[in-house]
Amino acid sequence: MALEIDLGSPLKPDEVSAIADSIARRIVDRRLETPAVFLLETHKPLSFVASQAVLVAMPFLAPVVGAQRMADFSRLLADRANIELLINRIEEMAAERNG
Repeated sequence: MALEIDLGSPLKPDEVSAIADSIARRIVDRRLETPAVFLLETHKPLSFVASQAVLVAMPFLAPVVGAQRMADFSRLLADRANIELLINRIEEMAAERNG
């Protein structure tokens, strides 16, 4: 039985939103929003390269993180607009937490 992982098709808008919310929630829960936003802003031009680096690292990180989660993260990084969405979600969640 082969494990099927979707690496090629672009993410649907609802998938992008769900993945971005999940990542943003983890970042905000750990109070790492400032370094995360800084890192995402500075590396936004290299987002596609980062998505390919995630694929290269997949054999090593998939047993810990999960293969489909790594594939989804790679597909999220492939589009620069998704990085901006992720930054906005992090900032929104941080603002909600701080009241």
